[in-house]
Amino acid sequence: MKQIEHFLELVIFSSRWLLAPFYLGLVLAIALLLVKFVKEFIHFVPLVFNAEAGEVIIGLLSLIDVVMIANLVLIIVLAGYENFVSRIDTGNHEDRPGWMGHVGFAELKMKLIGSIVAISGIELLKAFMYVDRLTNEELAWKVGIHMTFVVSGLLFAMMDRISADKASNRGDDH
Repeated sequence: MKQIEHFLELVIFSSRWLLAPFYLGLVLAIALLLVKFVKEFIHFVPLVFNAEAGEVIIGLLSLIDVVMIANLVLIIVLAGYENFVSRIDTGNHEDRPGWMGHVGFAELKMKLIGSIVAISGIELLKAFMYVDRLTNEELAWKVGIHMTFVVSGLLFAMMDRISADKASNRGDDH
């Protein structure tokens, strides 16, 4: 019976490798975001010379938006792979991000919600650049959605804080 249990545990533990194709797919998604960025950049260049300041700002915010999303996906890929599949052996590579290997699920969740709030904020700022073109209802929806992300982020942070405090009071490692 012990051999069956050990085999079952080995299969379950090995199943983490089923996540690897998902992370590879996200790496390919970053490549697609690069295509999107290049497209946006090519569209942005003439704006700098021919458009009004508001349109230039919108173009720049669109570029920042794509970069923020790519950063978010990369964080998810690196931290998720290391947390759920296997450690990434980079040796002592000088470019290894300092947070790699130290971002747990709680920190990953906070980075994710923080990035979503930042991306939503950029989208809201883009909307405010043309606020005169929006109906009150559209503006209310945009602000409401952004505030939902902000409040969700605050609630996640509070829950993590409470959880960490309880764990430290018990002497648990978090």
